[in-house]
Amino acid sequence: MDIVDGAPTSGEYLTFTLGAEEYGIDILKVQEIRGYEAVTRIANAPAFIKGVINLRGVIVPIVDLRIKFNLGEPSYDQFTVVIILNIGKRVMGIVVDGVSDVIQLNADSLHPAPEFGSILDTRYLLGLGTVEERMIIMVDIERLMTSQEMALVETTAA
Repeated sequence: MDIVDGAPTSGEYLTFTLGAEEYGIDILKVQEIRGYEAVTRIANAPAFIKGVINLRGVIVPIVDLRIKFNLGEPSYDQFTVVIILNIGKRVMGIVVDGVSDVIQLNADSLHPAPEFGSILDTRYLLGLGTVEERMIIMVDIERLMTSQEMALVETTAA
């Protein structure tokens, strides 16, 4: 995925839902998709960090994006999934309401994120994608997971 003038140019994205909204992340960051399972809570962790799971011998932190994005109280059912990501040199998971599909977006269907000034943090938004009648919020999942308030992945200076 390339970014030009603040908007992604093209690529394949995994789309998922949080409430009524649909989001997209770079498919190359996705390791696997799993059903939601109980997590081991970590004392004094922020509310959006649900805890950790043991994934084939790897301890994986699990982040609930509904809580992180202040989208209301999460509910966990048979459609709730965990998307396992490879970000930097870490493996982590994000809890979402459901996975939609994998889509191919080209530059014509991608638009820069609107400016909201200081009332809304848009640092993690790559832009908005349109597929037929669907509007997809494109998230820079690597930037979100390496952000200072998440502190789950150390950024490496290149």
